[in-house]
Amino acid sequence: MQVCFQIQRQTAAENAPRVETFVLEASPNTTILECLNQIKWEQDGSLAFRKNCRNTICGSCAIRVNGRPALACKQTLQAEVKLAALAYPAIADGAAQSEAPPPPPTIEIQPLHNFPVIKDLVVEMNQFWQNLAQVDPYISTAARSIPKREFLQTPVERAALNQVGNCIMCGACYSECNAKSVTPEFVGPHALAKAYRMLADTRDDQTSERLAQYTQDLSGVWGCTRCFNCNSACPMDVAPLDQITQIKSQRLAQPSAPSEPRSVRHRRAMIDLVTQGGWIDERRFGLTVMGNRLRDLNGLLSLIPLGIRMLAKGKFPAAFEPSGDTQTVGALIQTIKLKTSLTKGSSLMTQVPQSPNLSSGDESQKLNLSQPEPKLGWTAYAEQINGRFAMIGLVILLLLEVLTHQTFLAWLGLQ
Repeated sequence: MQVCFQIQRQTAAENAPRVETFVLEASPNTTILECLNQIKWEQDGSLAFRKNCRNTICGSCAIRVNGRPALACKQTLQAEVKLAALAYPAIADGAAQSEAPPPPPTIEIQPLHNFPVIKDLVVEMNQFWQNLAQVDPYISTAARSIPKREFLQTPVERAALNQVGNCIMCGACYSECNAKSVTPEFVGPHALAKAYRMLADTRDDQTSERLAQYTQDLSGVWGCTRCFNCNSACPMDVAPLDQITQIKSQRLAQPSAPSEPRSVRHRRAMIDLVTQGGWIDERRFGLTVMGNRLRDLNGLLSLIPLGIRMLAKGKFPAAFEPSGDTQTVGALIQTIKLKTSLTKGSSLMTQVPQSPNLSSGDESQKLNLSQPEPKLGWTAYAEQINGRFAMIGLVILLLLEVLTHQTFLAWLGLQ
């Protein structure tokens, strides 16, 4: 079959890429990599691309084929033509009905995204490897210090590493990551998939330290936008987004602490408030996330400008009205938590009363749908303060700062 290749070419010194066209004869079972070799050997020896194993093991030949990432050694011409026909059925039908001979199929080849281009299809991967190193992707040294025998794992423990262990570091997920495009400090889905592999490995003894590191800020799991691009791009079915979700779940399963980062408080507060009221009570949400339940006065003060604008525009909610059928909403959330815990091998120790609002066959009947017990202490009391009065109090603090030339806030230790 005759195939038309449109290859994007560029060097580091060029400001804009250019597209060059190559036409060649090849069999339908020929891989994209073999076609690139044929172009380089027979038509243009200056074409640059990476290759190594030719068996989908090394990941070196990852490129973009017709707008999506692929391993050049894995994708064949026949498979690519079929995918193009599925993507553009009208064009395929029109060509089939035409009496004129159909034009040769066109395959567009580009370098991976989110990487600086060195030449043609070869990209600079230094940042890719540096991001991987940030998650410390090795079993902890302390855990390896056993003098007499090696570490042993059961087949079940080893099987938990199979999916993430299939990663070949080809960069396909990194190329398609929207979060990496807009947040340079985000380490990328490849690094976080490897991070979960460390958490799932029973031979590692740094689980708590790793969870704190991976969930600290936007460089870790909270920088992910959950666009699913990494899952669809991965040629080895590693599903990086699923591994990122596992890290989040493990972090949120830990007991809350006053010192936990704001990103974790944000998720906890959202889940708790929706469970209790069906949707978010915006007054308590700001006080909980930014003010850390009134522990972080600097965070509370940062809400003052927003609070003043909301009060001036009449947008500040005076009261909170729970959504309809709040109990069912809470049951759905608890069902997800239950299934997650069962997946991890947890067992339920108590039998829970049935909810009258759910059908007899609903799995949610096994859940405890009662509201969580009220917390004791001044922190729990402070959470119940009406948001409007809290904002007025913050405005008073701001006025005292002006009147006392900042001595009041300095006395509070805020400056």
